[in-house]
Amino acid sequence: MTDETTPLAEVFRRLIRATGPISLAHFMAESNARYYAAKDPLGSEGDFVTAPEISQMFGELIGLWLADMWIRAGREEPVHYVELGPGRGTLAKDALRTMKRYGLTPQVHFVETSPALKKLQLEAVPQAQFHADQTSVPMEGPLLVIGNEFLDALPVRQLVRAAEGWRERMVGLDGDTFVYVAGAMPMESAVPPDWRGARQGAIIETSPAAAAIVYEIAGRLANQGGCALLIDYGHADLRGGSTFQAVRAHRKVDPLTAPGEADLTAHVDFATLARVAQSRNAQWMGTVGQGEWLRALGIETRSEALTMRAPHLRNELNAARDRLIADDQMGTLFKVMGLAAPDWPRGVGFEEA
Repeated sequence: MTDETTPLAEVFRRLIRATGPISLAHFMAESNARYYAAKDPLGSEGDFVTAPEISQMFGELIGLWLADMWIRAGREEPVHYVELGPGRGTLAKDALRTMKRYGLTPQVHFVETSPALKKLQLEAVPQAQFHADQTSVPMEGPLLVIGNEFLDALPVRQLVRAAEGWRERMVGLDGDTFVYVAGAMPMESAVPPDWRGARQGAIIETSPAAAAIVYEIAGRLANQGGCALLIDYGHADLRGGSTFQAVRAHRKVDPLTAPGEADLTAHVDFATLARVAQSRNAQWMGTVGQGEWLRALGIETRSEALTMRAPHLRNELNAARDRLIADDQMGTLFKVMGLAAPDWPRGVGFEEA
């Protein structure tokens, strides 16, 4: 859009003054592209912490789950580990170490565009091959796909019920300040039928980008075999209201204030993504809470084993476990959606879904 030295807020102001309000999806996409290109946002010195950075148990249990699925499906080779937005590579490193114990040594593929994060990922997983998107991942052999806190950073489109009907929610200017405004084009055709009569001010969110990615994953699983875990904060049914938010230095901030300088996210609509996956004949195993899923995989037993090995770390290990599974922390807000090829087994943790 412009050179990377120009503050993105200034770029947006010029664009809006020249051509009018921009969509929220445009604002979010450009902001996150700039944000992730230049920095490592993770950890105590960054803006947020993800589950793999909290405890090695997270990646280990994912590796165990993938190995179990692959073994029960017949141990087909070649097999590909594909991670979308792998952060620092911590999850992959922990998962691959665990998989290797069960005879699973897949080819490793990272879907990543950030130069800053690629460098860290290569240090963690030197054998990784990089891809700008899923389309260049090999077409032969089953895929073991992981997306942890990936979908939430994809741009969302918001529709708002204005006085004159449904409109797209846009970003405009009030002086130099970014503000929400309703677009001019009628959007009734994009609104689910049971929402069309909603009260004025009602908002619904959709993520065409997330739907497109799940559509591709599901189609590849159906054709090649394999399974996928998509883990993120979100909801299992369509809800109204805006979930668009920003985090900077571990605190929530106004998402319109500093584009390109904060992590912009929105809750994932897992109900819609499940329907998208099923439309490609993939097996949707269910969408369950992260805490429930990790308990089913034995996180409490694994935590106790680590404590026995390092009793002086008991408090830290228990705190990490609780952060991942407690209902008032990540356990309920975060969901795990499981997908697989039609002829692959149902994964542990989804039996009752």
